[in-house]
Amino acid sequence: MRVPIIVIAALALVSGCSPVSKKYLKKNFLGIEQKFQHHTGFLLYDPAEKKTLFAYNSERYFTPASNTKIFTLYAALSILADSVPGLRYLERGDSLIVSGTGDPSFLYPYTFSNSVAFDFLKNAPHDIYYSESIFNTSPLGPGWAWSDYLYSYSVERSPFPVYGNFFVVSRDAEKKLLVSPAYFKKYFWLSDSTQRSEILREIGSNRIEYFPGKNPRANEKWEIPFKPNAVLVADLLSDTLKRQVRILSKPYTGEMKTLLSVPTDSLLKTMMQESDNFIAEQLLLMCSMILSDTLQPEIAIRYMKENRLTDLPDKPVWVDGSGLSRYNLFTPRSIVKLWEKIYSNVERDRLFSLLAAGGKSGTLRNWYKADVPYIYGKTGTLSNNHSLSGYLITKKGRTLIFSFMNNNFTAPVAELRREMENMLKTIRDNY
Repeated sequence: MRVPIIVIAALALVSGCSPVSKKYLKKNFLGIEQKFQHHTGFLLYDPAEKKTLFAYNSERYFTPASNTKIFTLYAALSILADSVPGLRYLERGDSLIVSGTGDPSFLYPYTFSNSVAFDFLKNAPHDIYYSESIFNTSPLGPGWAWSDYLYSYSVERSPFPVYGNFFVVSRDAEKKLLVSPAYFKKYFWLSDSTQRSEILREIGSNRIEYFPGKNPRANEKWEIPFKPNAVLVADLLSDTLKRQVRILSKPYTGEMKTLLSVPTDSLLKTMMQESDNFIAEQLLLMCSMILSDTLQPEIAIRYMKENRLTDLPDKPVWVDGSGLSRYNLFTPRSIVKLWEKIYSNVERDRLFSLLAAGGKSGTLRNWYKADVPYIYGKTGTLSNNHSLSGYLITKKGRTLIFSFMNNNFTAPVAELRREMENMLKTIRDNY
C-alpha cells in the first residue's frame, strides 16, 4: 500500500527528522563551531509555555561584550524612576551648590536633551559653586583595554559628565581644523607632519598632539575623550553657561535636593539600540547614587545580584555597565532568564521600542531584514567575540526568547553573523 506524502512528512516530524528537529539544529551548531573553530552557545525558550525548546552549550560561560547592557537595562528599570536625577543642589543664601549625579545627558549630542539642568544653572539667581560628588571608582572600568582610552567608545566615567566627556575635532570642506567646544583649543600642540592625520591625547592628561599629515583630507572627524576633573568641569560649565562657576574647596556632604532631568527611557533607548557604552556606565553610577549616595557601580551590581538576580540559573560574573570588560561572564540560559524577567515586568510595546530591531534600527539595522521585524534585542561585539540575545517572533506569531553567544573566532565577524542570521531565519520560519 502506498503511504501518502503528507503521512510520510508527519512521521518524519515525529521521528525527529524534521528540518527543525533538535537533531537538525544540533548538527548545524556543531557545523558552525567546526567552521569557525570557536565556541558557541545557544538557548531558545518559549515564555508562554515556560519551556526550553532547544539548548546548545547554554550552561557554559561566555564573554558577553555588550550583552552586559541587558543587565544594566534591568538595573535601571528596577532602580531609576521615570526621569533620571540630573543634578543635586542646595540653595544657601546667595550661593547655589551643585553636585553631579552621573547623569550622562548634559550637553551630550547622542541622546535626547530637554535642557532642564542647563536652564536651571543658566538662569539661577545665585553664585554657582561646584562640589565634586562622592565618586568612589576608577575612571576606566576593570578589564578595559588601556589602549582604548583615545576612542569615544571608551570615555572616562565621571560624576558630572559634560558633552559626553569628549570633544570633536573636524576639518571643513576647505580643510580648516575646527574644535568643538572651542575651549579645548588651548590643549593642542602642533607636531611634525606624518603620513596620515592623527590626533593623540596623552593618557594621563589633556595635552593633545596634532599631526596634520602629508595630504590632509577634507571633512575628517575625530571624537577625542578628555580627562575630566573638578577644575575642568567648572571651566566647561563657565564656558558653556557664560557665567562663572567656582569650585567648592571641600566637597559638600550635607543633604541636597535633586533636580530631575531627561526621561529614563530616552537613555535606555540610546544605550540598547546604539550600544552606547558611556550611557551604560553612567546609568550604573546613577543607580548606585540612589542606593547609597555614592557613585560606585559595584554598589548597584552587588544590590542587583543579591536582590534581583538570585533566580538566574548561573551566577553572573558582572563587573561593569557596558561590557567593555572581558572579565564579564554570563551563560546563555541566564541571559534568557533575564530577558524573561524583563518581559514579564515591562509592557511589550515599551520594551520593544527600546531595543534594536532587525533591519530597522540600531546595531541590527543592516541585519535580519524582513518586511516586519522579527528580531528585537541586543548585540554584543568585542574582537573575536559576538553575541545576539533577545526576542524572536516566528511566522506563526510566537514570541520566543533566545541567546546566541560566540567566543574566540578569528574570521571576520560578518561571516559569523551570516551563519547566525541563517539559523535564526530557520527558527523563525519553522516554529
